[in-house]
Amino acid sequence: MKRYFATESVTPGHPDKVCDRISDSVLDAIYAVDPMARVACETCATTDLVMVMGEITTTAKIDMETIVRDAIREIGYIYPDCGFSADTCTVINKIHRQSPDIALGVDKSMEAKKGDDSAYDIGAGDQGMMFGFACDETPCYMPLGYVIACDLAKKLTEVRQNGTLSYLRPDGKTQVTVEYDDDRVVRLANIVVSTQHAADVSLDQIRRDVIENVINPVVPAGLIDENTEIYVNPTGRFVIGGPDGDSGLTGRKIIVDTYGGYGRHGGGCFSGKDPTKVDRSACYAARYVAKNIVAAGIAKKCEVQIAYAIGVAKPLCVNVNTFGTGICDDEKIARAVTEVVDLRPAAIIEHLGLRAPIYKDLSAFGHFGREELGVRWEKIDIAAALAEKIKK
Repeated sequence: MKRYFATESVTPGHPDKVCDRISDSVLDAIYAVDPMARVACETCATTDLVMVMGEITTTAKIDMETIVRDAIREIGYIYPDCGFSADTCTVINKIHRQSPDIALGVDKSMEAKKGDDSAYDIGAGDQGMMFGFACDETPCYMPLGYVIACDLAKKLTEVRQNGTLSYLRPDGKTQVTVEYDDDRVVRLANIVVSTQHAADVSLDQIRRDVIENVINPVVPAGLIDENTEIYVNPTGRFVIGGPDGDSGLTGRKIIVDTYGGYGRHGGGCFSGKDPTKVDRSACYAARYVAKNIVAAGIAKKCEVQIAYAIGVAKPLCVNVNTFGTGICDDEKIARAVTEVVDLRPAAIIEHLGLRAPIYKDLSAFGHFGREELGVRWEKIDIAAALAEKIKK
């Protein structure tokens, strides 16, 4: 059966991604000094204005304004014509301490309060359900369309930063639509690249340059045919962009951060949150489990759901869905997961090495499939143990 699925990515200069970068830069700066800090940092941005807000409890002394300006500068907002610049924007700091009501449940889990010495001390930082996904469409076990969209966004950023297309500016978006025959990738039906640019460049030049320097080096030739539609800056002009063109907010690109819509999402964002927030840590753990299930050959496609109650260490639910591709029933796989992996928040934090300043590099181009960053939730190191449990 023929079907189509579209997915997108954005560059670090997208206004929401600017805010994600700032929030994760704050977290990294604090974690470099105080790995036990509690951080829930959110950022909003508009024309030459950034406001950092949220709840932080830490012993670290950080220079918030310098962190904000450095993050903006690293993204590339240094041009006077962008309406948003690292050197001229106003920075407002509205940070306060974490609520003591929340800290009650995180400092000591419900199980530990009842005298369960086997329980890790901390409880989940919030209730909610978190999802992880993996499939065998690509070597990194991510959906092909999402990988291509992210690679296009990375290439668009690269040719701007290295001067190949020096007229580009930091804001940009990419999108691809994959045509499937059942679950087999056939071709790309269309490709969209929208990029901010200097005012004195023609649309014809931008289109030629983007096709030659961004699309052709990234998209496998066999996926483009004479019927593939290519759109470059389809409005005709993209000079006003970034926070000057649209306000930005931390956590508003959660689909871009995960699987491009190919897998379900619990709704919580990642950036600016320390890993006691299961919105972040449990999503990383769910991806880790799903990837190892597919890598073990237990399924071709897998979605893992984990649910928590605030202040409680033990998950309320561990669900596995292999969409009919598993070598056994999903309930058996879920049991194997609970026997192999400890999904209590403190165990996740320890096993995946989450109390470290590793986050700002994840704030663009997605949090999953990023094997080049060496993050532990992308490791395939429990596949054999899961496969062995399934055999029993």
